[in-house]
Amino acid sequence: MQRFCFLSLLIVSIAIALPEVIHATINDDEQQLIIEVNGDPYQQKNYIETYYPTIKVIEVYHTLFKGLALQAKNRQFNRLENENFIKNTYAVQTYQTQAEEPINESVPFLVSPQIRSNYTGKGVKVGVIDTGIDYHHPDLNKNYRGGFDLVDYDDDPMETTAEQGEPTIHGTHVAGIIAANGKMKGMAPEASLYSYRALGPGGGGTSVQVIAALEKAVNDGMDIVNMSLGNTVNGPDWPTSVAVNRAVEKGVSVVIANGNAGPANWTVGSPATATKAIAVGASTPIVTDAYLSDRFARKEIPINSMIGSPAWDFQRDYQLIDGGIGAKDLSDAKGKLVLMERGKLTFTEKVKQAEKAGAVGVIIYNNEKGAFQAGLEASSNIPAVSVSKSAGDWLKKQIEKNQTYWIDTTYKQTQDQITAFSSRGPVTANWAIKPEIVAPGANILSTVPSNSYQALQGTSMAAPHIAGALALIKQAHPDWTPAKLKAALLTQAKPLQHNELLYAPIEQGMGRIQLSEAINTDTLLYHPLLSFGKIAKGKHTVTANVEVENISAKPNTFRFDLPKQQQGLRWYLPKTFTVDPGEKVTVPIEIAIDSNQLNQGIHEGWLTLSSQTDRFHIPYLFVNQQADYPKAMGLDVVMKPFDKKNYICQLYVPDDANRVKIDLYDPDTMVFVKTIVDQTNQLKGIMEQTIASDKLPPKGKYIADILIETEQKEAFHEQSAVVIE
Repeated sequence: MQRFCFLSLLIVSIAIALPEVIHATINDDEQQLIIEVNGDPYQQKNYIETYYPTIKVIEVYHTLFKGLALQAKNRQFNRLENENFIKNTYAVQTYQTQAEEPINESVPFLVSPQIRSNYTGKGVKVGVIDTGIDYHHPDLNKNYRGGFDLVDYDDDPMETTAEQGEPTIHGTHVAGIIAANGKMKGMAPEASLYSYRALGPGGGGTSVQVIAALEKAVNDGMDIVNMSLGNTVNGPDWPTSVAVNRAVEKGVSVVIANGNAGPANWTVGSPATATKAIAVGASTPIVTDAYLSDRFARKEIPINSMIGSPAWDFQRDYQLIDGGIGAKDLSDAKGKLVLMERGKLTFTEKVKQAEKAGAVGVIIYNNEKGAFQAGLEASSNIPAVSVSKSAGDWLKKQIEKNQTYWIDTTYKQTQDQITAFSSRGPVTANWAIKPEIVAPGANILSTVPSNSYQALQGTSMAAPHIAGALALIKQAHPDWTPAKLKAALLTQAKPLQHNELLYAPIEQGMGRIQLSEAINTDTLLYHPLLSFGKIAKGKHTVTANVEVENISAKPNTFRFDLPKQQQGLRWYLPKTFTVDPGEKVTVPIEIAIDSNQLNQGIHEGWLTLSSQTDRFHIPYLFVNQQADYPKAMGLDVVMKPFDKKNYICQLYVPDDANRVKIDLYDPDTMVFVKTIVDQTNQLKGIMEQTIASDKLPPKGKYIADILIETEQKEAFHEQSAVVIE
């Protein structure tokens, strides 16, 4: 029986045989499909081209899995349905980049002069799966060695230009962080840089290009692959996460951005959920933050700069006036700051209105609880920032109380803070701690097309710092496997603190990268992020193992500090142990849990392992009984391959469920339309259910209410937008 899955992921690195590639433009009545095949994929390609001449084979996969990417009209696919060489089918979905918006402080922050004098990444091959690279940039062309364009199917993986569609800059920015070698220096300025363009105009692409890029990179012999892309499905067994694990097994270190959906928990997405990849969260380098300051009221208000506007760099106080929603007359705004409420007009319209009136800057406050980040559609000549609703309401009251209200700006320098946007873990289903490490991802200056530079932020910017660091460690230790490289990074990471308390493991993993320590480490800890899983009601004893390897020339003795006693929790840690030179030992860590004496939800913390020369902070986590993780993700309804009379409804469910029910509602009126799924005894993982086309409502957009009933008789509701085409 065929199993239907839908690929939805970020970018990974793979490799394919390029002479077999046929590229075709997709017409409105055509679709693409990936099939996994039994036997030799090239034989099946020849078979399809011989007996199904109307079906185009646009890609052959043979490294991470055996399969073909096909393109045809749906009725032409129907003829393939009974071929017994088809193992699985995967619907093609689209992907997007992950970044938010010159002084490059992040690389010098991580790479000391001593490291730079000894290691530059020379001889290490780094692949960037992204939107392409502007290899004409003077800071990149020295190290650029080639690649492939999986969008246009040629050997020219240039960024999308304005003539080709919505232009892109993301891949060039990522590449500069890794290996710029000109006015700006990247982490590994002499690494060999390869580009695999999997995302086209506007940073969009499909799973056909993503899988092809991953295969191509593996077959091209990349040592390291950077993927600064992802989706919102928080599960370890999503097909693209599995593909990443296979790439690592082939000897490639894969570095993945953890996502920009923070600060909420459970926001890490696939393929950063892959167990063998390195998932990277975002911290801050040395940055200067601006605050609106009223010294008489002893009030400081944090501000968020809007992408597309100049930096907020005022050195004196200015009068602040109320600009309302942005539509009122601003004739009195010249030389002043304007406060506006979010809503009705676009941010660009508000700022342009103030700029036209002669204002020196704009402050836009939220129209709902909390702060927000935003950008302008068109650049402005005056700075614009956003503040929270409560801050905006407070400023508005001050203006109402004073005929002339003046506000100053103060500046504070910080470093090693976890950014608000960085996605948090843990992973559902296996309850793994992600991210595993953090690196600078806030206000990172790097290369962009047309020989220029720009500051962007996001975990997309944090991941290439780790990819570049791996290139330096690989140069220092050319025989190290991906597992050893990852162990060195994690072992010597620096746990970060906020207000004198460690950030939670699901915020930072092992901590911020320490490059010199990773290169020169005497100890390697494998699998140091300890997950004890999800604990049911009652008393349970669970064991997690960490492997300790001594790569020094002398014996090393280790001991655990005794954790603080806690009701309902008892630790059983090994006594002092010695590891001989070149020896690797498995260290069991046991925990006895009485779940009835503990609160439900995430329990996490730190163990301390000391050697004769180092202290290592090892994060741990378990979920007691239940938590607020999403109970359903990745809802999609697509036409069933080979069958125009039926659709497939796909959903990711992280737990076994007694019942899964999906109701559709009109998005405008929220009137109930139809129940399309009512499934019992659903096992965790990818749910796929066939639905006859005449059992679905008319094509269009709907709001889906997803009911999940657990074995504990609990009911959870999740909402998702869904389109039936």
